Amino acid sequence: MDAVDLAPIVWRKSSRSGTNANCVEVAQTAATTAVRDSKNPDGPLLAFPVAAFAQALRTL
Repeated sequence: MDAVDLAPIVWRKSSRSGTNANCVEVAQTAATTAVRDSKNPDGPLLAFPVAAFAQALRTL
């Protein structure tokens, strides 16, 4: 997968994170959904094509 510029996006807490401190944040562009650990915002992230991420959520 090519590098994705996620600088202009807004991160939000995932609704599936619950109320504890172990939060997952998600951000979306037209083509990509990204996921990161809220406790380490400058750390690694996972980026998925939007359709693939949507498919993964449907299987949960």
